[in-house]
Amino acid sequence: MKTKEMTKLAMMVALTVTLSLMFIIPIPATKGFVTLCEVGIYASALFFGPTGGLLVGAMSGGLIDLISGYPEWAIFSIVIHGFQGFLLGYLYNKFPNKKGLLLGFTLASLFMIIGYALATALLFGWPAGIASLPSNAVQNIFGIAVTVPLYQALQKVLRHPQYK
Repeated sequence: MKTKEMTKLAMMVALTVTLSLMFIIPIPATKGFVTLCEVGIYASALFFGPTGGLLVGAMSGGLIDLISGYPEWAIFSIVIHGFQGFLLGYLYNKFPNKKGLLLGFTLASLFMIIGYALATALLFGWPAGIASLPSNAVQNIFGIAVTVPLYQALQKVLRHPQYK
């Protein structure tokens, strides 16, 4: 990986962590929270492929938990958000069209939702795991709703001759 690529990914991690920490919505039933981290993870996966999605997902997921005072979630977030980003990046690279985007968002979101339900159940029991499903679904839907227009707008900017 080149220095320029690593710098871009580091900036995406910093942006994702900052955006997420600015908008934390606590969920008392699961002792967790909802953030905008999907926007950074999904945008990174689309722009930088599976490696970018994996690195930004894992690093930002873990850092958000550590900084916000939820260290018990860090290892789960590293694995879940890392694979979530990898999955979208891989599927969109393999199928770079609307169907690939839909498949990638769907499978990445399902992995995150189910992964956190299992992690929550492990930490706090099955009722809490089930209670985590709606908030994680909303987090993913909102993340996709913000990522798609952001990605489309940034693609137009990056096609400008100045950025080639």
